[in-house]
Amino acid sequence: MLSYQHEYHAGGPADVHKHASLAVLLARLTVKERPLTYIESHAGDGMYDLESPSALKTGEGQQGIGSIWDRGVLEWDHPYRRVIEQVRERFGVNWYPGSPWLAGALLREQDSIHLMELHPGAHGSLRRVFRADNRVHVHRRDGYEGVLAILPPKPRRSLILIDPAYEVKTEYEQVARFIPRIHHKCPEAVIMVWYPLLRDPLHQGLCSMLSQADLPGFYRRETMVAAPGSSRRLYGSGLVFVNLPHGVLDALDAVDRIVPLHE
Repeated sequence: MLSYQHEYHAGGPADVHKHASLAVLLARLTVKERPLTYIESHAGDGMYDLESPSALKTGEGQQGIGSIWDRGVLEWDHPYRRVIEQVRERFGVNWYPGSPWLAGALLREQDSIHLMELHPGAHGSLRRVFRADNRVHVHRRDGYEGVLAILPPKPRRSLILIDPAYEVKTEYEQVARFIPRIHHKCPEAVIMVWYPLLRDPLHQGLCSMLSQADLPGFYRRETMVAAPGSSRRLYGSGLVFVNLPHGVLDALDAVDRIVPLHE
């Protein structure tokens, strides 16, 4: 399905949770000089205007990144904050980086980036955003097929983000079956999976299947993004990790504490 448009939700509380956690992983994995491959299954546009009609319609950007920026709750040296500051200085205060841009900003010259995006509009946006970056390879292909096709990558040391739209109910099971396949083809890869917590608890089957898959370094965390009593369909943001690097739990806990709540 190609109807999903992330611009309505860019910079919202769920994005804050996902992107700040991703920044923690990227910062940890780039401490060593060894090169890293970053792979994303559903990359989106790469950069979002929080004053576009779509973003203003939901107001999620102001409730998410706008709220934590106004409250000053991000530590000055947090990698997520550093990227947000760079984007605001370069493009303006209303612009927000998607995960591809976040990765590009935190990765180094020796690293490689592969972005899968099937939607023609988002694919075109990605190509424009990264047209001058030789590290980045933008693929117009199905994310599930594309990720498996390039595994194991070069460099083999890798971080893989799985972040589909979950437009159809069967996608939860598809992701649950997909992660062990990734691990089988690239056992050393760090894998990060985002999923929504909805009033209809579709995520429970996904989490149950992954927890029973006996994957190494398995870790799961969830945080609320809607205030108690809210009628919002999306009330929380969940992350699953495979091969979670040592030494990041405190930083991930800190991310949970800054995530703002929809009213």
